[in-house]
Amino acid sequence: MSTVSTSTDTLHAALEDQFGLADRVVDEAALAASVERFRERGIVMPTFAQLADPSTYAADLVGDADPQGPDARNLWRVTWFNDKDGNRVEVPEHVVLPSSLTGIASPVVVVFGNRFPMITAHKVLAAYACLAPRLVTGQFDPTKHRAIWPSTGNYARGGVAISRLMGCRGVAILPQGMSKERFDWLDRWCENPAEDVIKTVGTESNVKEIYDECNRLAQDPTNFIFNQFAEFGNHLAHYTVTGAALAKVFEHVKASSGKDYRLALMTSATGSAGTIAAGEYLKDVYGTKVAAVEALECPTLLENGFGEHNIQGIGDKHLPLIHNIMNHDLVSAISDKATDQLEVLFTTEVGKRYLAGKGVPQDVIDQLVDFGLSSICNTLAAISSAKVLDLTENDVIITVATDGSQMYPSEIAKITERDFGGEFTELDAAEVWGAHLANVPTSATLELTEKDRNRIFNLGYYTWVEQQGTPFELFEQRRSQDFWIGLRPFIARWDAMIEDFNAKVAAK
Repeated sequence: MSTVSTSTDTLHAALEDQFGLADRVVDEAALAASVERFRERGIVMPTFAQLADPSTYAADLVGDADPQGPDARNLWRVTWFNDKDGNRVEVPEHVVLPSSLTGIASPVVVVFGNRFPMITAHKVLAAYACLAPRLVTGQFDPTKHRAIWPSTGNYARGGVAISRLMGCRGVAILPQGMSKERFDWLDRWCENPAEDVIKTVGTESNVKEIYDECNRLAQDPTNFIFNQFAEFGNHLAHYTVTGAALAKVFEHVKASSGKDYRLALMTSATGSAGTIAAGEYLKDVYGTKVAAVEALECPTLLENGFGEHNIQGIGDKHLPLIHNIMNHDLVSAISDKATDQLEVLFTTEVGKRYLAGKGVPQDVIDQLVDFGLSSICNTLAAISSAKVLDLTENDVIITVATDGSQMYPSEIAKITERDFGGEFTELDAAEVWGAHLANVPTSATLELTEKDRNRIFNLGYYTWVEQQGTPFELFEQRRSQDFWIGLRPFIARWDAMIEDFNAKVAAK
């Protein structure tokens, strides 16, 4: 990988050590310890190619493993190809939202992330993508290191789950203001919740405080930080695995419709900027445009802004290092008032009756329970972006429901009390529909120019170079698509190393 600097060794070391881009065995002793740990516990790792296309391995590899339990066989369920019971499906489960709900002509396809195992959210894929390469390259030793998982919710849970499955101790770092359900889950899964669940100051918007805690913990060499915002494995796995899954869904929807659909747009709340890499896969295959989504109350990408919001799981006030903003086409900011109140509309009996009265099909209404706060955010951004781009009935938009409403009963109760006096009525349903679905605004959706992309890219300098010590040359290399294209061969190299690792584990 080229660089304008003469400090090639420094850059190479940063890519390997800090950002997870090793493709060689760094420490033979650590690798041997991992092999022995996996042999003792009967752990076998899937390759990324297998997760992208589960038809390449036997469905019975999971055996009788409880999809929600700490069973290493659930590693083979870290794909989009599960139903709610953990059974394999041929096409990732999804819903096509009609114009009776969205108000636009374009079909909006939402793929369900709560079919993933253990945490019922797709962040287990990101966690696996960060840990697996570090194991097979001998950088992480499960017999010595604690795996530190910084996030605003689902990634920390995913990291703890993947840690247990892969024979190591996981530590979650997340803001204290996140949903009660997240902490309840962590209390059940962590070996020692008092030590392994670290609550930082604030809520969804307080990412820097998470980084500060990581920097403190990193002073202890037995702590290994898996910073999803800077681990390129996160980007590469979503490009490869999620991108292929979304393409499979689109081809299914197109074939089922008998129409000459084109995949016009993908929307994704940025979070750690892992999921949105799937949009780059779709851009390569279909020419799909990509919209990066954030909270209107914290419009960092839109106008270098800041603030607090409740769209849990999307992180903000900075640009992740693995966010390839120079390859994206729109930015859309969605209000947490809309996502909060629509969560209530979508999940209460009063709300469901109102939707039925507006002509929304019952089979669609029944699936809205699988939309969490960020899922609704992604959908509203799809509607807004479709208006900005003047998309038609032949232009399909695809997005993901990161998690479902099952993660937010406590939030729904808070919203109902705060916004509706403790009882959600038919009049409330009508007002929520009118405010947030009848006329989704376009005022905070921006079609990006090259100048806009450079402005947003430059914003990352303050986090990554000034605060986190990223080499400036590496930071700048990311401005070119050559850098990102140059990363893609890592997946095939890691897959070969995973196969070699599994062979060592199986050897007697």
